[in-house]
Amino acid sequence: MQPSTTRLRSSGYFGTRDKLLQQAMLESSAAAVEQILDSLPADDPADPTARLEEFWQRLITSFGDDPALWQANAECLNQALHSPELRTELAAAQELARRGLSEAFGNDSNVGAVIQTMIGGLLMQWLIDPVHAPSAADLTAGVKALLSRP
Repeated sequence: MQPSTTRLRSSGYFGTRDKLLQQAMLESSAAAVEQILDSLPADDPADPTARLEEFWQRLITSFGDDPALWQANAECLNQALHSPELRTELAAAQELARRGLSEAFGNDSNVGAVIQTMIGGLLMQWLIDPVHAPSAADLTAGVKALLSRP
């Protein structure tokens, strides 16, 4: 490290280590929200089931393509339990994702909330045991089965 950089760091120019870590976590969370929204199919198939399955497939593919992003996101969620400031920022990011999902699936806020909740569970399963995590087809079939029960 060059002397000028050392002086800047020791003077607090870059902020505390915790602030830097928090900023990195927020950037990771923003990237994860962006990836979720980017996983939405560009086309709007006539069959909403096909749209949902394509979304799940694209999202699951992103878990494998960029595992560091998703691992960092999981760590960020854990750290939010200990930081009110981080928790507030993540809540805003979650609301953005929920709105984006709602808009993409018929402007129903309940649908956006359900999909966002499923994403969290899917991510945890995929990070822990990707081999046994549900596939896009499994998730879509499960939702259809729930909706078709009397």
